[in-house]
Amino acid sequence: MLDRLFGISREGSTPRREIVAGVSTFLAAMYIIVVNPTILSSAHIPFSQGLTATVLISAFGSFAMGLYGRSPVLLAPGMGINALFTYTMVVGANVPLPIALGCVFWAGVAFVVLAVLNVRQYVIDAIPASLRHAVACGIGLFITVVGLVNAKFLVSNSATVLGMADLTAPVVTFLLGLAITAALVARRVPGALIIGIILTTVMAIPIGRWWGDGSAYAPGLHTLVNFNGIFALPDFRGLFHVDLTGALQHIYWPFIFVLLFTAFFDALSTFMGLSQAANLLDENGDPRNIRRSMVIDAGSALVSGFLGTSPANAFVESAAGISQGGRTGLVAVTCGVLFVPFLFLSPLLALVPAIATAPALIMVGVFMLSPIRAIEWERYDEAIPAFIAMMLIPITYSITHGIIFGFLAFVVCKLAVGKASEIRLTMWILALLSLLLLFIG
Repeated sequence: MLDRLFGISREGSTPRREIVAGVSTFLAAMYIIVVNPTILSSAHIPFSQGLTATVLISAFGSFAMGLYGRSPVLLAPGMGINALFTYTMVVGANVPLPIALGCVFWAGVAFVVLAVLNVRQYVIDAIPASLRHAVACGIGLFITVVGLVNAKFLVSNSATVLGMADLTAPVVTFLLGLAITAALVARRVPGALIIGIILTTVMAIPIGRWWGDGSAYAPGLHTLVNFNGIFALPDFRGLFHVDLTGALQHIYWPFIFVLLFTAFFDALSTFMGLSQAANLLDENGDPRNIRRSMVIDAGSALVSGFLGTSPANAFVESAAGISQGGRTGLVAVTCGVLFVPFLFLSPLLALVPAIATAPALIMVGVFMLSPIRAIEWERYDEAIPAFIAMMLIPITYSITHGIIFGFLAFVVCKLAVGKASEIRLTMWILALLSLLLLFIG
């Protein structure tokens, strides 16, 4: 039955190999079950609600990707775009949460249209590769800064704007957790991030009990790790709290655009990269089932808003299962099945303090910096816009501003060196739109 449904033998694989590959992918990506609700909590979403939304969209998206997309790729709320949703929109711009979720929905609608019309190549050609790579790197730096701030290792300083915190018990524990996680990642240990989260949580148990004070991380409490049980029913209170009409106000258009930009290129680059690495290509050299996969990715992003989370995206950690021989949608379906039990474990997962998820965020930042080598740094008309976009994202705590100023800098630099012909019509439109959105913002 599995062979008929997924074409396993046709791909030269076996059900056992596909299931093992699915388990490998899940272990590599399951950190999102803890990390995403932790990030969403800064957007005033209770941990239990964020956990329920994360698990639901991850299970739903992975099932759909496996059964319809026929791709061995896991879907879950994307790193980077969750930081955009939380820190740029809700925290930074004070966008009301229902409107922010409405922006997620409308960005998903636009994504679905692009995916159904199969315009990926046209969109790729319209945005310079250097800017696409720079935005990905900038988001990686942004996530790293978020991790350092959440751990309270990076704090405000009146003399230098930012500075390193004192070596308190929580900060020392964070640094030990970061060292352990970095060592596991460097040794390519399967599930390195989730192992690092667990070990750092264990090391944090004595804080507030035997040494140190965790009240700066958990107001009203001196302990960082507080046991409140293991099992609980899913928290569905965050479902369908979406303001679709309010999100269409012109002041929120920049956020819809940036959510779409980030989700579209993150999905496309992930599918293309994984397919190239695993040789999962069709006769034209394109990723197999790319149109179906993009439609599922877009649909999952759309549904995310109704569930109460930032958009779901294809996870590059799917490479863990593909490297184990995974070739079919059974890999994604296996991941979806493994997500479901965590719907009932919110009290257990709520044990994890911010200092335990921070090392994982920093490692994700490391992973996302790989496109930096593809930027042509010796060509200043390409390098300067890329650098501006990449640096402004973490410095301004805004992916939106990084993209806007990156687009504008690209047009200015190309005009300055007499290469106006390299500015496509779509890029002119995006630059003018960026100016408009800048003043609206």
